Amino acid sequence: MRSIWKGALTFGLVNVPVKVYSATEDHDVPLHQVHNKDGGRIRYQRICEVDGEVVPYQDIDRAYDDGEQTVVLTKNDLASLPSERSREIEVVEFVPSDQVDLLTLDKAYYLEPDSVSPKAYVLLRKTLEQTDRTAIVRFSLRQKTRLAALRTRGDVLVLQTLLWADEVRAAEFPSLDEDVRISAKELEMSASLVESFSKDFDPDEFGDEYQRELRTLIDAKLEQGDAIDTAATFGEQDAGDDGGEVIDLMEALRASVERTRAARAEKVGEPAPKKKAESKKNASKAS
Repeated sequence: MRSIWKGALTFGLVNVPVKVYSATEDHDVPLHQVHNKDGGRIRYQRICEVDGEVVPYQDIDRAYDDGEQTVVLTKNDLASLPSERSREIEVVEFVPSDQVDLLTLDKAYYLEPDSVSPKAYVLLRKTLEQTDRTAIVRFSLRQKTRLAALRTRGDVLVLQTLLWADEVRAAEFPSLDEDVRISAKELEMSASLVESFSKDFDPDEFGDEYQRELRTLIDAKLEQGDAIDTAATFGEQDAGDDGGEVIDLMEALRASVERTRAARAEKVGEPAPKKKAESKKNASKAS
C-alpha cells in the first residue's frame, strides 16, 4: 500500500505521527461504453455551450447556479478558502462507541505509526480498547474539512470519515406512526427463527456473485473468440490538410472479425471463411 497523507494525531499534549492509507479498494470488473452497432468507444468531451468549442481542462473553472444567476469561482477564489492548513488530526472528544451511528460512517483509512517508537500509537490504541471509546477527530484532506471516528481494528487504528449531520436524511414514514400490536407468541416465534439463523459472522464466506459471473462471462467470450481487436474500437485520423479523414471503422471491424474467425477456424482445422467480396465474386461467376 502507498500512503496518501502524512500528519499527526493530537490530543492534549500527546502527538502521534501517522501515515494514512486507504483501507478499502474496488474490485469491480472495469467496463466502458461502446456503440452497440460497431463496438466503437463512446467518448465524452467538455464542450462549451456558448461557442461549441472543446475546452481544455486547464481552462475550466467551477460555478454555482441558483436557478437564476451563476457565480463563477476561479482557481484563485477556491485557493483562498480554508484548506489543508494543518497536518494535524485533532481529537475533539472521546465518546462511547455505541453512540456513533453506523449510518454516518463513510470512507475508511488505516493509520500507521510514523515515528522511531510506536509507543504513543500503541498507548492510544489500548486506551480506546479499554475504555470502549471512539475518538471524534477533525482534519483537512483534499481541500475539505472532515469529521471522522477514530477506532481500533485489531492492532491498527482506523480513521473513518463521518457524514455531517445535515447529510443524513430523516426517516419519516407515516406508516410507522400506526399503532401495531405484536403478540408474545409472534415475538417468541420470530426470536426462534432468528436463533435458527444465528452464527458468528465471517466476511470471507461471502463474495460478489455478480462480479464473479461477469468475469466468467467475459472469459467465456474470449475463449470462444467472440471479441474484436481493441485497436479497432478507436477512431483514427489521417493528419492531412483537410483536418483529418476518419477511417471507416466498420471496415476495420469487419477485417478484425474476419481475422478472428480465420484464426479460430485454423485452430480447429476448418477452412477459413471467405471474405464477403470474394463470396460475391464467386456468386456472380456461378450465375
